[in-house]
Formats: sequence, C-alpha cells, structure tokens
Amino acid sequence: MDADDEREVEMRALLVYESMFGSTAAVSEAVAAGLRDAGLEVEVQEVRSAPAARDVAFDLLVVGGPTHAFSLSRPSTRAEAVRQGAGAELAATGLREWLEALGPREDAARRPAAAFDTRVTKVRNLPKAASTRAAHLLRRHGYRLVSRPTPFLVDDTQGPLVEGELERARAWGGEIARAAAAPPTPSSVAS
Repeated sequence: MDADDEREVEMRALLVYESMFGSTAAVSEAVAAGLRDAGLEVEVQEVRSAPAARDVAFDLLVVGGPTHAFSLSRPSTRAEAVRQGAGAELAATGLREWLEALGPREDAARRPAAAFDTRVTKVRNLPKAASTRAAHLLRRHGYRLVSRPTPFLVDDTQGPLVEGELERARAWGGEIARAAAAPPTPSSVAS
C-alpha cells in the first residue's frame, strides 16, 4: 500500500449560494472557511454556475440565500432586487430553482445537509425565511439536516453584514462539519 492509499479520504462539501448584494456571498466564504478549518474539502458555487447536485461528488451539502418576502427568492423578488441596485444578471435563477431540481430522494441517500440565510436586522425573528424553505426542500429531497436553519444578519437590504456575523458564520461552518462527520442518531437530526 503506498502513502496515497494510507491517507484518509477527506469529506467533501458542496456549498451553493445565491447573493444579490454580496452579503450572502461573504457569509458563504466564511462558512466555507469554517468547513475547511474542520478538515473538509470545499467547493463553493454561486447558484447561476452551480452544477446539478447529481453531477458533483460531495458528502455534505450546504445552501444559503437571501430572505425575500419571508422565503427563498422568486423571479419577481429578484427583479425587485435588480430595481434596488442588484446586477441584472443575478435575476436569472435562484436557489429555489436549484433546490427544486435536486432529483429523486434516493440520490440524496440521507446525506447530511445544512441551510442558512441572510436577513435584515429589523426582521430578524421571522417565522419563515429562506433557510427554513431551503431546509424543507432538502428534507423533501431526502437529505438529513445536521443543523437547524441558521440566519445571518445584515443592517439593511444592501448590507453591510452586522459586526461579528462573518466570525459566527465561520464557527457555524465548523459546527456543521463536525455534525456531518458524526454518525446519525435520532436525536442528532435537526428538525
């Protein structure tokens, strides 16, 4: 057996995000850094260029998007973001469409997953948000959540992020990496 065969295979994470003004992109990079700190190999993809999940090898799926009208964005809410100054190219597709195309439940094989969102501070305690909808779609497609849907706060629609949120996102990345590596038990599966 050579040295390459003796090395433990790293867990691979796929992080797919949607970002209209840059805050969710910044949180995604911080989460990815936390995943890497925990020893995972991470591929970060903006949703418009993200391959279909069935075309990528990964052990953990992490998704994030901005909260639009208490949920994941839709074509109409992305168009509104463009009217507020987001790049027109960003309105083409969103995380909702990517998640809805995940494929059959058996493709997920109960692989671990986690979802986060960004939201403005004035509505921080939302009953529904992008991450709760993303988590619902992940479960519906057969993924096993290893964390509750997690919000990160921005001061206003166009940002900036609230102080300390990038550090919190990096720490959360490490937490979900450890949770994904642990064997699943009934009490470890997030609702």
